Amino acid sequence: MKKNKFSNHLFFVYGSNMNPGQIASRCFKPEVLAVARLEDYALSFHGESRRWDGGESTVINKPGEYVWGVVYKLTLSDSERLDSWQDVRLDGTGTYFHYPTQVSDAEGNRYPVLVYKRFQAGEPSSPSQELMATIIAGASARELPAAYLEKLRSIATVKASFAVPRIFEHEREISFGVPCECVGI
Repeated sequence: MKKNKFSNHLFFVYGSNMNPGQIASRCFKPEVLAVARLEDYALSFHGESRRWDGGESTVINKPGEYVWGVVYKLTLSDSERLDSWQDVRLDGTGTYFHYPTQVSDAEGNRYPVLVYKRFQAGEPSSPSQELMATIIAGASARELPAAYLEKLRSIATVKASFAVPRIFEHEREISFGVPCECVGI
């Protein structure tokens, strides 16, 4: 049987989904294809996360800047599960939407990917210390460049005012029983 060319999707993740524990809790079989960077964008935090009690990660246009992350190859089922976690909705009312673009790895290989971007950026807001710790742990585990890790460590944070990450009832059904400290947006 011929494999459907649309049965897999490539996603570039730059936030807490880089964390191996978190992505394993959300997807059956996420395949890491590359560490790559998104040119002319910067990592930014906006809004207020009900899960992490601080700003939510997104990428914003910023010529000359870049965001390092991970390219995952996901099955259709896994991409739908990740969309659910990211609050992507077909009617456009979700927190995030798919943004098609290209990223490059250190060897210059290019990947056509989907990126999660916040629907409404608004004013920047500081992420929680706990969210940044999850992002930095994921970036370290995926061996992102040392200079970029230092850049992540320099981001101003706030202490969460409640136990994070929060898991909402509907999300318990789509989690795989991975320890909660790795589960969040």
